Parts: sequence; structure tokens; C-alpha cells
Amino acid sequence: MKLLILDGNSVLHRAYYALPDWRNRSGEATAGVYGFLSILLKSIEDLQPTHLAIVFDHPSPTFRNLMYVGYQANREKDRQISEDIWSMIEKLKQVFQLLSVPVFQLEGFEADDVIGTIGAQAQEIKDTGVIIITGDRDLMQLVNDQVNLYMSFKGISDMTVVDSDKVKERLGILPSQVIDYKALVGDSSDNYPGVPGIGPVGAIKLIQEFGSFEDIVNKSGNKKIIDGYENGELSKRLATIKCDVPFTFTIAKCQVPSASKITEVLLELGYKSLIRRVAVKSTDEDSSRPRLF
Repeated sequence: MKLLILDGNSVLHRAYYALPDWRNRSGEATAGVYGFLSILLKSIEDLQPTHLAIVFDHPSPTFRNLMYVGYQANREKDRQISEDIWSMIEKLKQVFQLLSVPVFQLEGFEADDVIGTIGAQAQEIKDTGVIIITGDRDLMQLVNDQVNLYMSFKGISDMTVVDSDKVKERLGILPSQVIDYKALVGDSSDNYPGVPGIGPVGAIKLIQEFGSFEDIVNKSGNKKIIDGYENGELSKRLATIKCDVPFTFTIAKCQVPSASKITEVLLELGYKSLIRRVAVKSTDEDSSRPRLF
């Protein structure tokens, strides 16, 4: 089996900014919904998953906000953009309900944590691989022999499968060391500090020489690291994706919809141009089950 997980907020933001500001007669933004579904269809075409799950952030504060009051305090404050995104999330949830595709949101946790937990539980299922569609490099920490990312480093359509070798090629470190990198350099988008005076190049060199953040603290003798330990330790905790969020994932409920079902829903939405991306084709493994191409 192959499970495709969509990092919903990440994909929606990409679609929202990549397309013109299309709105319906009521003035509601619609481009993100169209773009999201377009990305999904292309991903199914490219990756041929057997199962599909959609994950969105929950609008409530998370445990990270309780851990650090400044967490994400500098995020985009544009009220119109925020309203557009949340309204499109609600529309997409309605679309996936029609498609019988589960949408996951959990109060108190970010989408990353829910994705990490789904991925962890899916890996316990025999012969199951996981691919996560995202634009968030923080999720590189989840990559292993069973989990890859599918992301763009350039335009919206330039998608690349990111495995452990690709993470090391891009960052110079292992997937498991992404949180150590974040401990050292922090994250300006999420507004947590890292260790003062340690930049990306220095962080990579320290990780390559000593390993984990804790080993760097104990072995490097670097005064900046020692003085900035508390900031670094906090940053590592904030950066670490939880893979044990308290819910049970049932993969049997996550089958990729049939081509005929997707066509039916796209017709209902009026997205005729997307229907050309959907076709029915039998396979040797299961001639009764339509596939997407």
C-alpha cells in the first residue's frame, strides 16, 4: 500500500498565492480550492497512491503556544488572507466529505503533529509506504526508509520526491538532525530563537562534527552554545514534530476515490477543466477499481 498525506495548509497556501485572485459572485475566494484539487490530481497521477488522507491545522492554540508565548507571533496578520484561507479550508472539507476522503484536524496540535502520527501508525502496517505532500521543510525530519516527502523547491508544478539522500544533499545533514539544526538556528517564520550567534553554515558544521544538539553542548566547548543552551533546548522542543498524538488512524477508511466519483464531484463543483485529468483505467491487480491518471 502507498499512503499519500496532504499537508493541507501548506498546499492551500501554495495554490492561493500561485493563482489569480478568483472569487465567486459572493466575493468568496475560490482559487485556492481549485489549485488544491489540481495539485492533488497531479500528485495522484505521478505517485499512484492506494490511500489518501488530508490534514489541516486546527484554528485553536497548540501546545507550542503554551510552551512559548512568542510562538508564531509574527505570522501574517492580513485579515483578508486569513479569512480567505479558513473559508477555503471549510469548502475543501465539504469537497472531501463528498469524496469520502477523511480530513484530520485535532485541537491543541498542528497539522505537522497529526501528519507525523499518521505516518508513524501507517509504518506499523506491513508493506506500507508514506508520501507527504508539503512545502514545509520542517517535515524533512520525518523522512526515513518508509516515509518520503513530495515537495517543490521552485515553482508550483516542479515537484520532487525527497528521500533521506535528498535531505542530506540539500541540507548536509540527516533527516533526524533537522531538529538539531532548528535548535541552533531557530525559525524566523515560527518566531523561535535558536542560539544567538549561530547561523546556518555554522550550525551545519557543528552537527557534522559533533552530531546532536546535546552532543554539541557537551563536547564542542563553544561558548555561544553554552550561553545559549536554554534558547536552543526550547527551540529543539518547539521544532520536534510529535508522532504520538492521541488518536487512532484507520487506513481502511482512506482509499483513493474512484475516477467516476471524482468526476461526479468535479462536475458538481463546476470544475470542468479538471475533469480532463481524470480517466478510468483498469489494472491487472484490480480490474474493477478505477484509477486516476
